[in-house]
Amino acid sequence: MVADNNTFVRRLALFGIPLAFGVMGLKLCAWWVTGSVALLSDALESTVNVIAAFLAYFVIRYAQKPADDDHPYGHHKAEYLSAVLEGVLIVVAALLIIREAIPALQNPTLPDAPFLGLAINGLAAVINAAWATLLIRVGRSHRSPALSADGQHIMSDVVTSVGVIVGLVLVLATGYAILDPVLAILVALNIIWQGWKVIAQSVAGLMDVAVSPEEAEAIRQAIKENSEGSLGVHYLRSRRAGAATFVAFDLVVPSKMSVRDAHVICDRLEMAVHKAVPGTRVTIHVEPENEMAHGAGIELSR
Repeated sequence: MVADNNTFVRRLALFGIPLAFGVMGLKLCAWWVTGSVALLSDALESTVNVIAAFLAYFVIRYAQKPADDDHPYGHHKAEYLSAVLEGVLIVVAALLIIREAIPALQNPTLPDAPFLGLAINGLAAVINAAWATLLIRVGRSHRSPALSADGQHIMSDVVTSVGVIVGLVLVLATGYAILDPVLAILVALNIIWQGWKVIAQSVAGLMDVAVSPEEAEAIRQAIKENSEGSLGVHYLRSRRAGAATFVAFDLVVPSKMSVRDAHVICDRLEMAVHKAVPGTRVTIHVEPENEMAHGAGIELSR
């Protein structure tokens, strides 16, 4: 099951490369027929999308490598590094847009063949919107930070395209050519904000962020319902690393309990946590009853 999920995520990331090239081609064509600085800025962001698509694919392949002697916990965190870089690329794309728009403020011009350019750019935006939605959904369901970040990156491109189209419509309706670069700058500022959010979320993952409150409650309930024979559970902690989830806690058992009996309880708890949050890696430290409890505890059923 895990292998099938990994293959699906990897193939999805690979398909994103030719798709990014295709969308970039459409946007460059739209700029070529109109000469619009806003459409040029949109095309420039798509060149960054191509780089991001290559990055996401190769990083996802690396992150899915099994654990080895140098990386006994796996390579999952590589996806967070990719996601941080995706956020940086989003900001870079926004700065490129501003760089192209500022000179146009001083010499604004009406675009040529605007309706054809709008149609071409609109088609590219529809393709990007559908693709970004798919990447974000699959990235979240398969817990792939790189895929989610790539989807958010492309969705910021959709926001750019919509803003550009609205701007060109306003230019044509009012005759004010300066609206073209002004709107391009406003869109760029929004993209910078989106890029910052991607970076912040990815850095949280690199800092060993805990599981969500819903998952934490599911884990606590699984432990509570399957701890028969033990005296208590404490020092419960969790962390997320890409698609992998790690849970650890201390299990208190009677001092006279045999290792075999304690092992049976541990196996039962591991299976319960796995069922509550699939893919979780559980580490249980067994302690005798006279050990002092510390950390987050769970009140067990009696």
